[in-house]
Amino acid sequence: TAPTDGEICIDGRISSMLEVGTGFNGELTGRENIYLNGAILGMTTAEVDSKIEQIIEFSECRQFIDTPVKRYSSGMYVKLAFAVAAHLDSEILIMDEVLAVGDMKFQKKCLNKMSQVSRDEGRTILYVSHNMNTIRQLCDRCIVLDHGKIIFNGDVEESISLYFSEKNFNKNKRVIIDNIEEIKLNNTVSCKITEVYYRNAEECIYYTDDTMLFSIKIYSNMFIEKAHIRLIVKLLDDTSIGMAFSDNFEIVEGANEYHCSFDMNGIPPGNYKFDIILSSTNKMGAPQRLDVLNYALGFCVIPKNNYCNNLPWGQKSWGYHHYKNIKIYEDKTIE
Repeated sequence: TAPTDGEICIDGRISSMLEVGTGFNGELTGRENIYLNGAILGMTTAEVDSKIEQIIEFSECRQFIDTPVKRYSSGMYVKLAFAVAAHLDSEILIMDEVLAVGDMKFQKKCLNKMSQVSRDEGRTILYVSHNMNTIRQLCDRCIVLDHGKIIFNGDVEESISLYFSEKNFNKNKRVIIDNIEEIKLNNTVSCKITEVYYRNAEECIYYTDDTMLFSIKIYSNMFIEKAHIRLIVKLLDDTSIGMAFSDNFEIVEGANEYHCSFDMNGIPPGNYKFDIILSSTNKMGAPQRLDVLNYALGFCVIPKNNYCNNLPWGQKSWGYHHYKNIKIYEDKTIE
């Protein structure tokens, strides 16, 4: 395919996986397609011969390697395609959302192989994906595109934050979930979160040592003696990084409003969101979920002047942090 504009200069071999089975001939067997792909890359038969056993073993398709690939499942197709692309000698490997198919074990093996190829063999991998977790694990530099234009080229975490900032960041200070009058008519709903709002955020921005003050409105058709909330802090790509619990509190029948404080010490700079889970404790002491509000509100944490930028924070291996308990206040004055 000729470019619409400009030119592409190539020095060396480039292999690509742009979708499942690109470059495969359905009438040929898996073994024959390995040789076909090698020939397209400019490899000799002897070169492919030296790699073919590694490719077959990696693909986990040995039992069907002499079966026409048109009879393969999509999972088998991508396993063989990835094995071919990763093992045949090319200086640049272009991969576009190829890990969307395949089991978890194989996806992990693919990531390890790509890391090995890039790190140990010095080859370049151009990885196109919307899966931020795999980008974190694999990439050391990112390019963010918007309608074909480069809007950022640089650090991985900055790229991910930019990618999510406009798409998923809820900049509202208040979210109203349900109308109380409708809940009253619905006898099957015993307890419902109707509204959540910040009490102290300016443009949803906090410093690293701030205390988040927020309020939650709950409507209940019954008296609940022991209720509590759990707040789950997440990155904008839904990766959970920590949680906090409140002490038990009472919910009376009708409309309720509770004012909460959450010590944010320990959350590094970045863009986040949080989920709220409302639960009660039954007579047996077991928690019983009453309502869940996914992505209640978003917030941004920025460093203060004395913030230590050298704090170790493993972006590629997030821990699950337990923050200080959320304090619940029954009146409108928060101490």
